[in-house]
Amino acid sequence: MKPESAVLDIQGQYRVYTEFYRADSAEHTIILVNGSLSTTASFAQTVRYLYPHFNVVLFDLPYAGQSREHNDHTRLMTREEEADILLELVEHFACDHVLSFSWGGIATLQVLARRPRRIVRAVINSFSPITNQAMLGYLERGVEVMKACDRENAGLLLNGTIGKHLPSLYKRYNHRHVTSLEIYEYQQMCFHVENVLNMEGRSCISFAAEIEIPMLFVNGEWDEYTTVEDARLFAQYVPHSEFRSIDQAGHFLDMEHKAAWLQTRDTLLGYLQQPLSNRQRSLVMQESAALAG
Repeated sequence: MKPESAVLDIQGQYRVYTEFYRADSAEHTIILVNGSLSTTASFAQTVRYLYPHFNVVLFDLPYAGQSREHNDHTRLMTREEEADILLELVEHFACDHVLSFSWGGIATLQVLARRPRRIVRAVINSFSPITNQAMLGYLERGVEVMKACDRENAGLLLNGTIGKHLPSLYKRYNHRHVTSLEIYEYQQMCFHVENVLNMEGRSCISFAAEIEIPMLFVNGEWDEYTTVEDARLFAQYVPHSEFRSIDQAGHFLDMEHKAAWLQTRDTLLGYLQQPLSNRQRSLVMQESAALAG
């Protein structure tokens, strides 16, 4: 299972590293959207069960992972620009499904609120529309250590909060990854965090209110940072929303232990593989015909 990798030019402004897992028998293509400070590697467990049921697209934002060396990092990116990149990748790979993790949900909701013609179904993992007290404390401390470029405490903070239910192997990986980040990556994350603290929690509600497609929200039973209860607030704004909880799992769901991996797999595939409505199927067929032409 080796992906096709490429670095794509996006709007003449950015170069984005992508991985495409092509499944010859798959009818649909799903794009996965990273959380903060994450790279394509963070979806290794998820790809294991989505492929070969779907063609799977992964990507690193311009300031992260294998995209970093291809960009100049002279200015900070807004969430709107990240949404623009996601939308262009959706078009390039003809994606009709999208799955996001954690703060990748912000850009994903922005894209879905624009009602892209291709996307017919979405899954939002480990995200909620509000910043609760636990998340607020994590974010405020995160800004403090990242502004100081305190790499050691940045790694300890991640593993002691949203990553506390991860096995030791993943904690070591997280610590190594976070402590090796460039200064501009910390600056970029601080920029996003401060926007969230100031207003983006409210703006996510306005994004959600514009979404028309079916959506599934998945949160861990033990996740005190993006809780099941908080995620259910989306039901007021997303007409075709469903909610699932992963038993005895925290923020990182399928990465935390085997039972959580199995339940997350069954939950996501059970939802994503439901038959499309007549309208959804018509949209997919129109796009397939347009690509063939």
